[in-house]
Amino acid sequence: MINIPKGTKDVVPSESYKWHFIEDKARQIAKEFCMREIRTPVFEHTELFLRGVGDTTDIVNKEMYTFNDKGGRSITLKPEGTAGVARAFIENGLGENPQPTKMYYITPVFRYERPQAGRLREHHQFGVEIYGSASPQADAEVILIARAMLNKVGIKDDMLSLNINSIGCPKCRADYNRALKEYFSARIDGMCSTCRERLDKNPLRILDCKEEGCRKIAADAPVILDYLCDDCKNHHEQLCSALEAAGVKYTINPHIVRGLDYYTRTVFEFISTAIGAQGTVCGGGRYDGLVQEVGGKPTPAAGFGMGIERLLMVMQNTGIVIPEPAGPDVYLAPLCEQGYAVSLAMAERLRAKGFAVEREISGRSLKAQMKYAAKTGAKKVVFIGEDEIAKGIYTVKNMADGTSSAMTEEELTEALYE
Repeated sequence: MINIPKGTKDVVPSESYKWHFIEDKARQIAKEFCMREIRTPVFEHTELFLRGVGDTTDIVNKEMYTFNDKGGRSITLKPEGTAGVARAFIENGLGENPQPTKMYYITPVFRYERPQAGRLREHHQFGVEIYGSASPQADAEVILIARAMLNKVGIKDDMLSLNINSIGCPKCRADYNRALKEYFSARIDGMCSTCRERLDKNPLRILDCKEEGCRKIAADAPVILDYLCDDCKNHHEQLCSALEAAGVKYTINPHIVRGLDYYTRTVFEFISTAIGAQGTVCGGGRYDGLVQEVGGKPTPAAGFGMGIERLLMVMQNTGIVIPEPAGPDVYLAPLCEQGYAVSLAMAERLRAKGFAVEREISGRSLKAQMKYAAKTGAKKVVFIGEDEIAKGIYTVKNMADGTSSAMTEEELTEALYE
């Protein structure tokens, strides 16, 4: 037997309705916030992620699925959604449209990392991108979209903690990086080999290290909020004011830096304790330099990514029940050979009117058909035997109360509309 690759998961028919629920809610939220869907390829040229995500990040250094195609080109399965959207924004001239451009996506992403709670090597994200607005109001809008999505699926504010931070801009980041380098240089012996390499290239990435020793050292590192320039400080304060005006509770957490190099200024995470230590169910922020970094004109941008598997896990662990789909409106049960042909034609007519119709296709006995109809949750069962066909009047059983009625197909249709 060939087994599924480690870190992947089948979504079987008995579970897929849960995914439909999440995806439907995401599309409802997108409509309410006037966003349109963007779909980008599952794989991109590796250079896009090297330039966009950053070559000092764990994603690029350790987690990307990269290979050479038959033409010798380096290709990578996308490890996150934003870089591909930035590429599409440039390549399709979306910057020429009235701004801001508000987009969302539902996509698989691929990371070769140790599978953990709610995050597999292939997992799925609902993501939002707003391009063309440098205002902190755009940051607030992104956070409100994330909150609305979480609330929409039943995860209320009292189950969540919104943590926000500002990691500044290139101007004030330079001063902060110097302070970090001085701090970590004095403690380099206690750091992992990866962070020792990061010290010269990008000391900010040390704050995102998951190694316990590095985490303890980083806990007392200088705080970025103390190094913000006036513009970044003002941006952060305006975001806080906007969240307060919207009635959104938040905590300023100076240790949040996110794991991607493209972030500037605002970063945020929605955290739940329902899935253990790895409790981030949504993370995002602002990335004003990304479009230019991958070859476009300077374009401010903000957005987030929300893991669907993690979302489902939080819902399960907090007792949120996703309603199962309704059963068939009607089950057609042929009692003779001719009944199969009649049931097929009847099913087509009823389906054309919008009804969900199940019919017998396995040659089972009447007893077996009734058991199957009950398991499917069918609301009504129509018996189609020789006498029924001759008269054009069918016995219809209401599965809810067990009562039976004699009906023509027209009367059956009217009953189904009720």
